[in-house]
Amino acid sequence: MAYAIDTSPLKSNNPLVFDASIFQKETNLPSQFVWPDHEQPHLEQPSPPLEVPPIDLNAFFSGEPLSVSNTTRLVNSACQQHGFFQVFNHGVDLSLINEAHKMMNLFFQLPLVEKQKAQRKFGEYCGYASSFTNRFSSKLPWKETFSFRYSAHPNCSNIVQDYILSVMGEDYSDFGRICQEYSEAMSKLSLDIMELLGMSLGIERSHFSDFFKDNDSIVRLNYYPPCQKPNQTLGTGPHCDPTSLTILHQDNVGGLEVFVDEKWHSIAPCSEAFVVNIGDTFMALSNGLYKSCLHRAVVNNHTPRRSLAFFLCPNMDKVVRPPKALVSDDTQSMYPDFTWSSFLEFTQKHYRADMRTLDAFADWLQKQKKS
Repeated sequence: MAYAIDTSPLKSNNPLVFDASIFQKETNLPSQFVWPDHEQPHLEQPSPPLEVPPIDLNAFFSGEPLSVSNTTRLVNSACQQHGFFQVFNHGVDLSLINEAHKMMNLFFQLPLVEKQKAQRKFGEYCGYASSFTNRFSSKLPWKETFSFRYSAHPNCSNIVQDYILSVMGEDYSDFGRICQEYSEAMSKLSLDIMELLGMSLGIERSHFSDFFKDNDSIVRLNYYPPCQKPNQTLGTGPHCDPTSLTILHQDNVGGLEVFVDEKWHSIAPCSEAFVVNIGDTFMALSNGLYKSCLHRAVVNNHTPRRSLAFFLCPNMDKVVRPPKALVSDDTQSMYPDFTWSSFLEFTQKHYRADMRTLDAFADWLQKQKKS
């Protein structure tokens, strides 16, 4: 199936500036933030909750046969249906999570001009973004983000802290330190989850954890300010994560929704758990067995929402292909081999109007080979 790709230049010069301290009080939304009627959320009809299995990682790593069997079965079922589950007893210190939320709150409370020290440059994925006013001209998300790169390579031991200090200054050393420690904890947790995913797919337990041990990942702090017309906009529009695995910690406000069985379902926050979802790259690694599902974030008119997201990605030059055990003469590879760097570049250069990023990318790769 062919997918149309919008290759028109993304907007790099837009006079609109999303200042959350001002916009959260506006009763008339700028047209750029008003989504088409068929995509607007219907907040007067609460979305039904999604059945997301609670996964006890401590029980899985205990090695007790029944616990391992139950855990892998639950994960396998969820990932084939929609790709979402929650992990408890994950080993991440709750005080570190709380400190990361505290630092995130302090950052987003800063004046806009201070946050703009880390302004995201056009065509890059790291830095501060007040909505995406410099990328798109319509259907803008009602949010601010601060994204940075994390690398597990030994030569990049302080990459997060060094980046934050370089763009924000020495006054933000505590912010940089906590973000570094949180990123390292998420990297470790992601490798634990990869062992679980490997076993749930019936392949060697260490296959995916070995593949991602030198990961080159992305960390994103999200802030969704209140909106006086929350029925007209979205905090984050419907999308599938192009990365491999997302580990999300929400505050207690809620707003995450997943599209399953032709309707939107909510996932309630839990301070002791992380929401985990499969991304496009891991869908390719699982040869399509595990699903990367559409999800979005809604906003409200009274309470800001914040979340911490860790997007696990392979090392840039790693070739993404499913293990031989998932590909046979009867079951061919669903997607052509690719490197994460090429897929990341594709997501930055092409607006995915159909929201099926991986399929559009695979179609584009095939055309490149033929030309």
